[in-house]
Amino acid sequence: MKIFHLALSHIRKSKSAAVSLFLFIFIASVLLNIGLMVITQLNPFLDEKNEELQDPHATFVMNRELYRPDIGTYLSDRPGVTNTEKEDVISMDIANFTYGDGDLASTIVILNADAPRDIGAMKLIEKKGDKSDDAIFVPLSFKTNGGYSLGDDLAITYRGDEYRYRIAGFFETTVMGTTNMGVMKLMLPRASFKELSEQLGGKADGIMLSARMNDSADAPDLAQNVMQQFNESASSVLQRDFETVKNVSLLTITIIATLLVAFAAINVLVSLIVIRFRVSNSIEDGMENIGVLKAIGYTSAQILASIALQFLLIVVGASLVGVALSYTLMPFFGETISSLSGLVWDQHIALGVNGISIVVIVLTVCLVTLLSAARIRKISPVDALRGGVTTHSFKRNHVSLERSKMGLTFSLAMKSMLAHAKQNIMVLGIVVALTFATVFSTVLYYNIASDQTAFLDIFGSEPANVMFTVDPDADTSEVARSIREMDHVRKVNLFDLIETKVDGQTVYTNVTNRYDELENDVVYEGRQPQHENEISISWVISDQIGKTIGDTVEVEYGGKSARYLITGLSQSIGNLGQVGALTLDGMKEMHPDYQGSTLFVYLDGVENKPFIRSVQDTLGDQIVDPLDIDENIKSQTGMYTAAIFAVMLMVLAITVLVVVMILYLVIKTLIIKRKTEFGVMKAIGYSTFQIMNQISLGFLPVIAGGVAIGGVIGYFFTNPMLSVLLSGAGVKRLAFNVEPFVILLPCVGILIVAYVVSMLVARRIRKISAYGLMTE
Repeated sequence: MKIFHLALSHIRKSKSAAVSLFLFIFIASVLLNIGLMVITQLNPFLDEKNEELQDPHATFVMNRELYRPDIGTYLSDRPGVTNTEKEDVISMDIANFTYGDGDLASTIVILNADAPRDIGAMKLIEKKGDKSDDAIFVPLSFKTNGGYSLGDDLAITYRGDEYRYRIAGFFETTVMGTTNMGVMKLMLPRASFKELSEQLGGKADGIMLSARMNDSADAPDLAQNVMQQFNESASSVLQRDFETVKNVSLLTITIIATLLVAFAAINVLVSLIVIRFRVSNSIEDGMENIGVLKAIGYTSAQILASIALQFLLIVVGASLVGVALSYTLMPFFGETISSLSGLVWDQHIALGVNGISIVVIVLTVCLVTLLSAARIRKISPVDALRGGVTTHSFKRNHVSLERSKMGLTFSLAMKSMLAHAKQNIMVLGIVVALTFATVFSTVLYYNIASDQTAFLDIFGSEPANVMFTVDPDADTSEVARSIREMDHVRKVNLFDLIETKVDGQTVYTNVTNRYDELENDVVYEGRQPQHENEISISWVISDQIGKTIGDTVEVEYGGKSARYLITGLSQSIGNLGQVGALTLDGMKEMHPDYQGSTLFVYLDGVENKPFIRSVQDTLGDQIVDPLDIDENIKSQTGMYTAAIFAVMLMVLAITVLVVVMILYLVIKTLIIKRKTEFGVMKAIGYSTFQIMNQISLGFLPVIAGGVAIGGVIGYFFTNPMLSVLLSGAGVKRLAFNVEPFVILLPCVGILIVAYVVSMLVARRIRKISAYGLMTE
């Protein structure tokens, strides 16, 4: 009990320091708990949603003419398959509609909302009245990310014709529910479904096969085996499996959660530095008290326990409050998760995760406290009663006032800075960590929201402006030549994406004439293929098949195969990193009549939409499904921009708060220690403002040094750290644009905030006077 009262007395004597430490631990606990809950619950959340909705583990959509009954039989007879279902659908290969901030081009699969189904039955989250003739039901992501509400109009453009509907409900689906997989599922009432099918004249009539399994982890293998049964028509079959969709959905959310945990770690580090400072400071200031306690019988262990207990009480209290608040903030992160996954986030109480976050913080703090206070054991009562002085100490005067060429105020500031070296090292370390975190988040946001070039590069996207699909009956090379001769066209590239097998592994393979004409080179080691017998593959595929540059692989497409030499390793987040590249001549090794069908057009000095209309007027039916790539990218990246912007704002806010609290704690301590000195300075003629400026200038070099070091670390290590975070998604080397002004902006901001805050905190000295010191 005596130790408990002693610990409380320590807290009462340093109330502001205790509040600062409480806030540090509180912030760290909130961030750590939210990050860990998201990371640990996200995977089970998607699995539970899939089970709750009875969604398919594997789905295959094909034109009605491609379906063969034996494929359905093969699917249902596969080991591990528990249920299969076949239904009629409308499949629009490339349809355009407004989504978010732009126009989106995506494959759309339309189902009959009234058809009975056991797999993937429609579960409406919101609905509007009775079904009308123009009703349509859309995935929840249309609301959370697409900007739609109940009753809004949805206009779908397909092959030049527009079809308008009114949104009558939003439903959840774990497959084909978001834009990041290139296909979305919509539902129409029976009458509207039949009417649309008749309007399309059967050209979009399709069949969808769905399957559920005992273990969803086997879905990719099942999908691969089924696709092999289609042989040459496999490239015309749309296939999605739950595991692949889940991995794509997890990517961005996991990155955000990891950033939260990392920033929580920085806040814990700041807290540990503050505790180290507090312990050291309290030992020096309370040396006589330690001597008295030892003299009246307290052991070193008891004194150590009282110091540790005061921090333990603060940390446990802050951790508990932080964990409680994290549950009130989780709905905000739940909205982000819903936006990215198209599913309603179900929050669960995670006592295990809560306990881990509290225990980690408490144990770390206790360890640092005990190590910092360990020198109490070596202090004898006599030395403690003498203030800890055992021998005289004569230190070199680095800033002699009589010989200094600097101004008096600046010289005194430098003397103060050098006299408190340990304290300034603490401030330096904190500012370095905070600056790096701020620079990191700012660079991340800049590359996602402003200059998206590097961000899109990691998806393997080619930064063209417009894309055209050439009609199968037209000559692709002739169409490309015609477009190339138009005004404002900088260049035209054939750029197909097909699904091949490389040594048995599914690979999404690009095909083009010359890779040196592309603007996004995804190869980070070696080079892109140049000859007909060459191929580049991603490092993900390289690891899967155990082959690298210089080895040969067998590539299969459309029932035919050929061997190719690996010339380079590439990286991409798109298609889970399972990407490759062949030349057009390389494709002709397997299919001599292959000519490609997708043209990427790069423009200069003209708007995309007028150019698309001009091409349509000129080439007519030779081109189908034009796509405004810039609008498509704008639409799809909106959800990432919003999520990263929220993280950046949070990091900036916490950075400012921590800088304020640290300067308040340190400057307040400084003023208390030097109260007499400041009173004497006022008595000999120094103004309050001069002394305030001296205090602020004493910290400015330390903060400037910390900002400079943190900025340099951010400049050189932001890309390597992001590469580590994204390595599981297929990124081996990242090259985000780290512009100098992006680094300077937060750095200058921290400097200005630090100076203003230090001046405001230093205003406390206005109450100090020589008269007041004499009358105390």
